[in-house]
Amino acid sequence: MLNRYPLWKNLLILFVLVFGGLYAAPNIYPDDYAIQLTGSRDVFQVDQPLIDKVTAALERQNVAIKSTELENKHGLIRFADGEAQLKAKDIISRVVGDDYVVALNLAPTTPDWLTSIGAGPMKLGLDLRGGVHFLLEVDLPKAVSQKLENYASEIKGRLREERLRYRKLETLENGALAVKFAKAEVRDTAVDLLRKEFQEFLVSADERDGSFFAVINLTEQAVRDIETYAIKQNLTTLRNRVNELGVAEPLVQRQGRNRIVVQLPGIQDTAAAKRIIGKTATLEFRLEAKPGASSARTEVYEFRSELGRKATLEKDIIIKGDNVANAQASFDENGQPQVNITLDSKGGELMARTTKNAVQRRMAVLFVEDKERTVYKTVEGEQVAEKIRYQEKGIISLATIQSVLGNQFRITGLDGAGESSELALLLRAGALAAPIYFVEERTVGPSLGAQNIEMGVTSVQIGLGLVLVFMILYYRVFGVLANIALSLNLMMLIAVMSMLSATLTLPGIAGIVLTVGMAVDANVLIFSRIKEELKNGLPPQSAINAGFGRAFTTIFDANITTLLAAVILFAMGTGPVKGFAVTLSVGILTSMFTAILVTRALVNLAYGGRQISKLSI
Repeated sequence: MLNRYPLWKNLLILFVLVFGGLYAAPNIYPDDYAIQLTGSRDVFQVDQPLIDKVTAALERQNVAIKSTELENKHGLIRFADGEAQLKAKDIISRVVGDDYVVALNLAPTTPDWLTSIGAGPMKLGLDLRGGVHFLLEVDLPKAVSQKLENYASEIKGRLREERLRYRKLETLENGALAVKFAKAEVRDTAVDLLRKEFQEFLVSADERDGSFFAVINLTEQAVRDIETYAIKQNLTTLRNRVNELGVAEPLVQRQGRNRIVVQLPGIQDTAAAKRIIGKTATLEFRLEAKPGASSARTEVYEFRSELGRKATLEKDIIIKGDNVANAQASFDENGQPQVNITLDSKGGELMARTTKNAVQRRMAVLFVEDKERTVYKTVEGEQVAEKIRYQEKGIISLATIQSVLGNQFRITGLDGAGESSELALLLRAGALAAPIYFVEERTVGPSLGAQNIEMGVTSVQIGLGLVLVFMILYYRVFGVLANIALSLNLMMLIAVMSMLSATLTLPGIAGIVLTVGMAVDANVLIFSRIKEELKNGLPPQSAINAGFGRAFTTIFDANITTLLAAVILFAMGTGPVKGFAVTLSVGILTSMFTAILVTRALVNLAYGGRQISKLSI
């Protein structure tokens, strides 16, 4: 019989719609206003006594708390409204001090039965949820100089291995390295060696004041490679570190030659967010100094996790964190925590060369942060702000070298499984290849985000309402069926966006509005074709069948060309353009499903398989 789907096809469509409904459902549960509490350093951990202390302080100030949570060393305190959240933030900051990060956030309220099947709400972008925006500048000259420092240690090691005696290695004002020799023939041998083994250098011989020098400059291509690597490594590191800190849907992307944009939705406290970004750092592997070593060749550092404990390390750096390819926490045969390290090929070679004569000595992992503080000076009677950049270094591990190390080795002597996990996470996330500094920061308030959402929802409602009214007035019963399919299309669109963990932005809402208009386009083509077939004298059932069948090719071609345009927008665009392209692409796919299959199923249920004399169309 005409216009009847088999049972399996009806059940399949029903299953897809129910499945979509389940995964769209979390979006009806609004987020709670919340405060996220995190230790500013590993030594400061959030525990239940601290949560109790905070809640007691809030109760004394008559701030109503909805609930509290403690998970993975992070505390989360929920509130009923934004006013209570803002008031609580000031109180909590005074209670916990600078040892903890107190950040405003939004926490999901999706029921456990939905989260158990992997369902969650759509992520909201910065323009809808509010949050902080940072523009960071990568210090590319510093990246080049740091790389030269690494090369300096490597060059000195190779010269010692080849027994080529030199007086000193120094850095010239133009950034080049100069190795001073007492004899010309030794200098010439060293120049040949360096040219052969360090092809990224331009090595030349020089002579002045009775001394002989090997002058080492990086090639222009090597400098460009270092700068490109620094940007890419910093992007990867920032993404990894921010993701590990649990910030929902952060945006970390390059802007221009030497800048990086970081957006953290849901966080309103720029100071707290800057401390989160400030956790990014580099790592250095150094040997512990031998007893009686010259102070000119050593430096003293404190441990980050044990206040007051110090160790004396050699100045020479073995490798840095950017040579670590992988790191995993585990336990040794005695049940003691350790971290298994995998280096890249160059890092493995340097590590083996250094540790060959350092068995049973201790090696330190040094955590290095580039920081910036503002000081105020009085100039001609006015207060002038000046930014001072400095480094803060601390030891995170000091363990004994059991044997010659290569690409793979382990770090032992750690203080518990927690420290080993933190160290492995830090090494996996990677190190900054160059310092970064804050150039611009701004906050998008939650009230502005809420206003954007309200305006976006209103625009969708108006667009949907106008389409619904037009379809009913013009196509009557068929218009009602198309409207049901259109509503199901919006549900499917939200479900797919949620399952893909796509971020919804204001341009994304514009894509939804456009999808609403495009979704009925297919139905208009089909219904117009049915009316045309009826005018040509076909009976109602045949007209329905011909309308859906003959309009399919036109619908398919039109949607595929639009989908290709959306894919190109996604591939070539950035930021808001990508958000629009994602929403438009998903909307095209869901509208084809609902307009062709769902609408046909509804028409079949209303008219299929029975004798009818006319259609309400």
